[in-house]
Amino acid sequence: MNTASIPADPDDHTPWQVELPSESDIIPGIISRKGTPLRHSRRLLHAILALSLGVWAAGATAQAESPNQPAGSPATQASASKVGASSIGYADGKYILPPLPYAYDALEPLMDATTVRLHHDKHHAAYVAGANAAAQKLREIAEGKLDAAQAAKWAQTLSFNAAGHNLHTIYWTNMSPAPQTAPQGSLETAIDRTYGSTANLVRLFKAIALGVEGSGWVILGVDPASKELILYGIEKHQNNQIPGIIPILACDVWEHAYYLKHQNNRAAYIDNFLKLVDWKNVENRYNTAIENN
Repeated sequence: MNTASIPADPDDHTPWQVELPSESDIIPGIISRKGTPLRHSRRLLHAILALSLGVWAAGATAQAESPNQPAGSPATQASASKVGASSIGYADGKYILPPLPYAYDALEPLMDATTVRLHHDKHHAAYVAGANAAAQKLREIAEGKLDAAQAAKWAQTLSFNAAGHNLHTIYWTNMSPAPQTAPQGSLETAIDRTYGSTANLVRLFKAIALGVEGSGWVILGVDPASKELILYGIEKHQNNQIPGIIPILACDVWEHAYYLKHQNNRAAYIDNFLKLVDWKNVENRYNTAIENN
């Protein structure tokens, strides 16, 4: 196996050594209750993977790599994988880093090229490596190669890194250098039904984003039970998450997403993010979530 140094927390730059998986049939996790591992067959664990990827990746569309992407970057390397699979961040039995659908500087002046490069090639890549490492450890535990007492720790590590990877995969495609600037069609109808107007949604979106304590996200998602929109904030990538909700719009409010350009002015960053949102992408995700659930 190969080893690589990645930060345990992408905002904590103290590296730790992990073993990167070399086998293709990665099992994503073991469910535990109150820290006690439960017995699971390989079939059940594969089912968990299929369900989690289906929920998180709903509505993802294939994105072509920009010709301005530098050779040898993680984005370029990821493009070698199957196009359909890479758009959801998973291919050939592993989590992968999808290529950016635009050049690093394409979002300027609203989002600077240096931040986009570091955010995608370093922070997002770290979540991919961490998710694969944790998935491999959990597989080894399931096969009896490692002590089951480690299961809770690695399940928590997988939760953090896989959630971060999946949300970032949505985040990059939610933005565009030439976005559709307002909701239309079925999405606009759903927004009006739930929030009264797009202006009301945006007002609430900003308030929730500003209210996220520490590092986290603000998410617009679809509740598969009611088919209605839900807007909520989460801490880190997974704390206060609503299970089963299908994200269709995700705004990263970790400081690494905005501090180089906006410093501590999160409000200005949120305003600029909303100017970059491609509401057509959000509508496509919404329609897929409704049709598939």
